[in-house]
Formats: sequence, C-alpha cells, structure tokens
Amino acid sequence: MTTTPTKVRPLVEEFAAGLDAPICLTWELTYACNLACTHCLSSSGRRDPHELTTAQAKAVIDELERMQVFYVNIGGGEPTIRSDFWELVEYATAHHVGVKFSTNGSRITAEVARRLAASDYVDVQISLDGATAEVNDAIRGEGTYATALAAMDHLAAAGFTGFKISVVMTRENVAQLDAFKAIADRYQAQLRITRLRPSGRAVDVWDELHPLPEQQHELYRWLLANGEDVLTGDSFFHLAGFGESLPGLNLCGAGRVVCLIDPVGDVYACPFAIHENFLAGNVLSPGGFGHVWRESELFTELRGPQSGGACASCSAYDACGGGCMAAKFFTGLPLDGPDPECVKGYGESALDARDGVALPVPTPDHSKPNRTSVPVAIGARPGRTTAPDRACDESPLAGLQIPVGSN
Repeated sequence: MTTTPTKVRPLVEEFAAGLDAPICLTWELTYACNLACTHCLSSSGRRDPHELTTAQAKAVIDELERMQVFYVNIGGGEPTIRSDFWELVEYATAHHVGVKFSTNGSRITAEVARRLAASDYVDVQISLDGATAEVNDAIRGEGTYATALAAMDHLAAAGFTGFKISVVMTRENVAQLDAFKAIADRYQAQLRITRLRPSGRAVDVWDELHPLPEQQHELYRWLLANGEDVLTGDSFFHLAGFGESLPGLNLCGAGRVVCLIDPVGDVYACPFAIHENFLAGNVLSPGGFGHVWRESELFTELRGPQSGGACASCSAYDACGGGCMAAKFFTGLPLDGPDPECVKGYGESALDARDGVALPVPTPDHSKPNRTSVPVAIGARPGRTTAPDRACDESPLAGLQIPVGSN
C-alpha cells in the first residue's frame, strides 16, 4: 500500500498567512523621553496623558499570556521613565511573557545592572548610533555616547553578557560596522543593526541620513560575511535583490507575525508605520488585543495575497518581496511599488517621479516644543526587574520549531 506524501507548506508561507497570535510584538509603554533623537520613529518626547494605566497594562499582559505570545519588545520613548516600569516587567515575567527592553542607558546604574544580571531571563538593548561620540551624538544628543558606554560598563561589571547593542544604520555610520562589532565583542554583547525608516521624526532627515546606493551594497557584503553573528530583526530583506538572501525571515511580518501596541493601547501593523492608515484597533475595545489581532480588517487584508504591482515583473521580486511597506508609504510611494532603496535603482526613479506628492505626516507627534539635543546625565533610582529573553532577535522565527498548520 502506497501512501501519498503530505505536501509540506513552506514555513515562510505559513507566516505570510498570519498566526493566531504574534510571535512577538513591540510595546511602546510611553512617549516620554529624556532625549530628542533626530530619527526617532515615534517622535517621542512628551508623555501622552492618556497612556495605559498600570492596571490596564497588566490586563494586556494577562491577555498576551492567554494567547501564548512569546515575548514583547518594550520601548518608547525611554520606557524606564514610567514609574511603574519595573513593576510591569516583573508582572510580565511572572505571567510567562518574556521582556526585552530598549533603553538609551541613562538609567542603567551599577545597582540596576546588578539586579538585571541576577536574572537569567532579562534582556537589555542599549541604543548606540555611532561607534564614536562625534557620529553618535550628532543624532542622539550631546553626551549620549558616553552615557551608553557607561551603561555597558555597568552591565559588564555586573557580569551581564549577551545584552544587545542596537544600531540604526545611517549614511554616517555604515563605514563603522567593524568598529560597532568590536565594541560588542569588547563587552561580550551582541550587535543588532536595523534599517533607518522614514517614520516619526526620521521623515524629516531620511533624505540626508539614509545610506547611499554604494553604502547599501557595502552593508550587504558586510552582512553576508558577518550576518550569522549579527542580529538584524529582518530589517534588510530589500537587500536580497542583490542576489543572495541574508539570514532571517526575509519577509515583511507586519500584521502577520508582529505588530505594535502604542502607549494609549492603539495597535498598529508595524512599529515603523505609526499612522492612521495602519491602525488596526485598540486593546481597550471590546474583545481586547486578541480581537484586534484576529479580526481586524487591516490585518486580514495584510494576510491575504499581495499584489506585486510594478515590481512583479522584476527578477528580484521573489527575493525582496517589494521591500518595506513603511518605507514606501512615508516616502509617498505606492505600497505595490518599489522600495525607495530598491537595489535595482527602481526606487530612485519612483522618487523622482513623485511630482510634488504630499508626503504622509506620521501621527501622533510627541516631540517637545523647541527640542534641542542636551547632555544626558547618568543617574537613576534603582529598580527591580526580572524578565526573560526569547526568540525573535534575529527574526521572529529564531530558534522556534513551529509545526505546519499551527496558524
């Protein structure tokens, strides 16, 4: 008796169709921030007076536990500014929801570092956008390079290894890739590089800061040589158009395997697409986050077949998938058109053909009035934390074994 073999659906197709729950999600707890980075994707600065209360945030965590979400990337703003930050981290850990939080390092004191190192489950990501103070501070503010390295010193002294150093790649720091890797190796940390998207305040500086075509190729070659040891969060799948795919999912996971919860509970398809066009619902609405994730019209549409548009006939389309949705939207390009940084050059042509198209305005903007870059002093009240790290560093799939048919 012969048995017809069961056709196994490619894993990437499983994720393209969406899952019952996100593998991981980004949660911006607050827009409050003590910095004014020029490329801030959420235009942070001032706290939103309507941000979720402690009780509401805990209710969201309860729901994430029921949905078996692996972990959340907590950011902001500067999340440690929230007075209940450590309480929420501790609550999430106790309820089997892992936490990785991103910070500028200004509140990572020696005591906080010791508390973090005492847990086997916590993960910390320090933001650094230049391997030198000159490059970093021009974007993040005077004194921020020294602040970030001091935080790393505290973590290293406490025996915390494996924390992440997060770098947004810009025209000014592509040449520093080896230097960034050296800093990470020095601290026994892991380098994580991500793409500069024209969202938030970065809309105003993207033209001046995004890597030039030759730098994109330099970045691609460097990732081919070093990618197994460097995390990218699947930021650079558009570079697959050069030929060989980079490590990771190489798929836009917006509304499929990832999403964003903002400080007031609004759910967006992608952390880089904070705009009403990509707003799927709110966690405080009937049915909560689960209803938004499973039933929202936007997410249902994103999980359906997508048109390749003008890119469908390109030989690289199967590799790059047309690039980043958010990058196209905020540069005024059609969502079924080429990525503005298309490695075949079609993005440049599309940008030139916009003919004065009004660019979308990211919403909301919480920048402080008359914002200026100011020195950032180290010094914070010590806190308590226990928080686990899970997969989803390199990609939402890193280290996971998920059977076909589980979505």
